[in-house]
Amino acid sequence: MATAAVQPVAPPALKGSNDKCLPDDLGQNGGRISTDRVGFLKPTPFPIEEMRQRLRKDGYLFVKGLIPREDVLDMREIYFRQYESTSLLEPGTSPRDGIFNSSSHPGAQGIGGSGLPVDPVEEKALIDAHSEPHYRAFVEHPALTEFIRKFMDWKEHRLLDRTMFTGIHYDKLFLRGGEGFFLTAWVPIGDIAVNGSGLCYLENSVPLGRHVENDYTKRAESFTEQERISAFNVNMLSGSMIASFPQDFQAIHSVHGEHKWLVTDYEAGDVVFHDPYSIHASGRNEDKSGRIRLSSDLRFYDKSDPGIDTRWYKIWAPGDGL
Repeated sequence: MATAAVQPVAPPALKGSNDKCLPDDLGQNGGRISTDRVGFLKPTPFPIEEMRQRLRKDGYLFVKGLIPREDVLDMREIYFRQYESTSLLEPGTSPRDGIFNSSSHPGAQGIGGSGLPVDPVEEKALIDAHSEPHYRAFVEHPALTEFIRKFMDWKEHRLLDRTMFTGIHYDKLFLRGGEGFFLTAWVPIGDIAVNGSGLCYLENSVPLGRHVENDYTKRAESFTEQERISAFNVNMLSGSMIASFPQDFQAIHSVHGEHKWLVTDYEAGDVVFHDPYSIHASGRNEDKSGRIRLSSDLRFYDKSDPGIDTRWYKIWAPGDGL
């Protein structure tokens, strides 16, 4: 689970149609992206076979309203109630809204964020949130898990206990300790505007992700097994990212074609599923209403798969090395 507070910059102007607007440039962890390099995620309706084809073709599957909206907002309220005695929330606002205190210093709280909060109460809330009973029940929500089993044609699923939040990456680089296929579900816990730090996907990026991973594998031939499977080995950038700046990443890999970063206005209840090699990153939170982005990254395997990366069976803790 991760949060991202609003960043201290003036929100960019939005342009586009009434129902789809893009900022003049989009803030992303590590830089900004010009509007001509930004597009929109495509939601996919049922039937299930069309959804499977979309995941294979695009590397992601955007499902609107999969989890009941009120269940998602209830989870958001439970999470932010832990912070009522701190300076995180705007005075006089509801924890259900999760509005950032405009007089506080913004920052990202979560795995891959800017570090643990200075306030010990906030630090404890962040750590405890990953094992909090309501949260553990929420990530196994029947609407989510039943869909996954049907979509993947699995009899039983195994949800990894650890979650994360980082810059530009693909998920396989964190789960090199097993060869089984896993499906990631990114769950926004609340509404997230297009410039509110939602997940951004590099379009048609699965082949590129595989190319990058194959290159890392070749360069790691002399590594020990533990070094090879680590997302923090010497081949990786700080924080295990594959690039620091979105524009630099696209320039370096231009031989693979032009790719847009895909975004959307997420609503509570939406879920995005993606391939292990789909390249994505968090946006920068420039939501003019001050709404804190709260989300969770969940990784599901077929429970019978012998190739599960079992290192992720433990709930996240600071400094756990994953």
